[in-house]
Amino acid sequence: MKIIHLTVNGKPTEVAIDERESLADTLRKRLGLTSVKKGCEVGECGACTVLVDGKSIDSCIYLTLWAESKSILTVEGITGPNGELSPVQQAFVEEAAVQCGFCTPGLIMTAVELVGTGKRYTREELRKLISGHLCRCTGYQNIINAVERVVNETHKAIGK
Repeated sequence: MKIIHLTVNGKPTEVAIDERESLADTLRKRLGLTSVKKGCEVGECGACTVLVDGKSIDSCIYLTLWAESKSILTVEGITGPNGELSPVQQAFVEEAAVQCGFCTPGLIMTAVELVGTGKRYTREELRKLISGHLCRCTGYQNIINAVERVVNETHKAIGK
């Protein structure tokens, strides 16, 4: 076992890990952050997506060891202080971008990254940017609608 230090959802965290352990396993099993889903476990489906220093990664193929001194953000870390939904989560609800919900946390984290870039995207660009996520329930239209909506609302709010 090895002790590592990282920041998880804004909180400094020290955790003992197996050096071969994936970040997905650490977040789920050791830290109880079950929004991180384990789907394919080979980096193909996007269900395990989290942000590491602001960039989306597939946590199933990212060793926890690599997260030493880094900042990790999961869906649990984007809600408000009283449990209110983030703008991204709210857009997913309002656009009916959720069905079974298994892919949703990963898609939400990718959307958080996209909003954080401050860029505007075309629908075609959004389609490509979420292409690392597999959803078995939808045709992706409502998901793209939700991401497009929150990106546009963010731009209006900051006056771009």
